[in-house]
Amino acid sequence: MELAIFPLNGAVLFPGTSLPLNIFENRYIDMVNYSLARDRFIGMIQTDTNNKLYKIGCVGKIHSFSETNDGRYLISLQGTNCFKVIRELEPNYSFRIIEADLISTNDEIYELNNKQKNNLLKKYKEYIKIKNINLNLEEIEGIEIEQIIKFIGMVSPFKNEDKQVLLETKNLIDFYTKLMSILELEILGDFTNNTIN
Repeated sequence: MELAIFPLNGAVLFPGTSLPLNIFENRYIDMVNYSLARDRFIGMIQTDTNNKLYKIGCVGKIHSFSETNDGRYLISLQGTNCFKVIRELEPNYSFRIIEADLISTNDEIYELNNKQKNNLLKKYKEYIKIKNINLNLEEIEGIEIEQIIKFIGMVSPFKNEDKQVLLETKNLIDFYTKLMSILELEILGDFTNNTIN
């Protein structure tokens, strides 16, 4: 499929999640117009340290849209599928377009249990305490673990590379395992730094 892309580091969209965006640059206003005139799809993707596109991103479908008085667009994207970049197409527009292959998900055959949910919430409480993040976890404790892990992956100030690792996981178990590993390394790193200082 041909896909207009929005390269934006740190703002990772996962399938099944929503991402609000404030669009103000002319080229990205053009991108939203292009998407609205076609299938409402936009590809969210990060770039590496050399400003090259990562190979994997996530397709977002515009599911809410409004225009402000000063010409900005406020949109919300609903993550549908991850995609793999096949190649970047010739620039006929002010924004970038790629040829992409959709990646099917296997989440339905992998389930996470309450023990994993409790372990994750315990680890995340430790993480937000060390990072001085003001977040009320009671609001997310009642939702399904599949949504919690994606929420944590989206809102946490992880390195871009770590967010990319989460995006490229094969299934929920893989996502959970890598997320726990990232949290442990972040906690250990802060603890080590504080101990040295």
